[in-house]
Amino acid sequence: MSTYMPTQTLSLKPELEPALKSGHPWIYRNHLKAHQLERLAMGEWVCVESGNTRAFGLYDSDNAIAVRLYSWDEPFSTEQLGILIKRAVSLRESVIDHDTTNTYRIINGENDGLPGITIDRYERFAVVKSYSASIDYFLEDVAKLLAKTMKLKGVLHRTNSNTQENRSQVLYGGAPPPELTVQENGIKFIANLYDGQKTGLFLDQRENRLKLSHFCKDKSVLNLFCYNAAFSVYAAQAGAKITTNIDIAPEAMNDARKNFTINDLDEANHEFITDDVFTRLQDYQASGKTFDVVILDPPSLAKAKTNRHAASRAYQKLNKQALALVKDGGILATSSCTSQVFPEDFKKLVAVAAQESGKSLQILNEAGHAADHPVKLNFTEGRYLKFLICSVN
Repeated sequence: MSTYMPTQTLSLKPELEPALKSGHPWIYRNHLKAHQLERLAMGEWVCVESGNTRAFGLYDSDNAIAVRLYSWDEPFSTEQLGILIKRAVSLRESVIDHDTTNTYRIINGENDGLPGITIDRYERFAVVKSYSASIDYFLEDVAKLLAKTMKLKGVLHRTNSNTQENRSQVLYGGAPPPELTVQENGIKFIANLYDGQKTGLFLDQRENRLKLSHFCKDKSVLNLFCYNAAFSVYAAQAGAKITTNIDIAPEAMNDARKNFTINDLDEANHEFITDDVFTRLQDYQASGKTFDVVILDPPSLAKAKTNRHAASRAYQKLNKQALALVKDGGILATSSCTSQVFPEDFKKLVAVAAQESGKSLQILNEAGHAADHPVKLNFTEGRYLKFLICSVN
């Protein structure tokens, strides 16, 4: 066992002790005095104190979150790291049907006690994404312990670098192939672990895709911001008569076609359109085109609290445009992955969009992330995904 010993102790104001004691994993830069940070370097382990409470974490020199906390009372160690990994793996054993699914989230960052780190499984490989350069200094320990626990072939780290040669790094074992076929609820998907969105696929919507498919038999389905058309593959498997898939990225459309092919779905019954969704929405509305089911799953529209109001306005406008394309008695499936827009706020803006459209909505299903993306009760920031299935009249 090795211990990550702190190099310095940082003092917080006494009034911050309740927050520190609660186990919240973040210390913001404005909670620290400038002179405390002068000699600290990216990736140093530090002790943070307030009153009688101590916690230990990694210092980030470039972020509003100055320290991410990993342990309380005692310095973090590889023994504690191993315990957290085993606990996370054990939880997934209970929530994943491994007979039908071999791709899912293993480590959900702060919610599994490892701030700034997400790890997804793709068959016998895992892909790590870190959200601070400070974390990169101990990722090899994470990869080694995870690979041994799960008997993985390899662990890949996806970096945030813009240079192609530094975009990914093998942390343990062998490199995964450029394209890997994985399975989710018995449905096959092509995963690009080097260039795909997030770690390759959007795994957090797995349960929502399955739930929505129950409403798609014999229906026409419009999938906006479709990425690899995962929602549509589920819908087609459930008997949708036609799906129309729109995304601005040609690579996403290529993967969408492949996903239909590997699941033996006839492409002739489905449309794959590389276009700007906002432009296409206007065109469909102008022509009066409507669908039985409209899926609205846009990318995050805000990265900071200062963008929250603008993001809410954008979501409201998008939902109003989408509602214009839903047939009476049809379904709107609408989603937001913007953490700055809270669940109740999201429902309110969808309600306003409906009112402005002259539509009446009934919520048939309200959900968030799949069960392999748990959220700690004391970390509300971890609840980023909102998903509503609504009847439209």
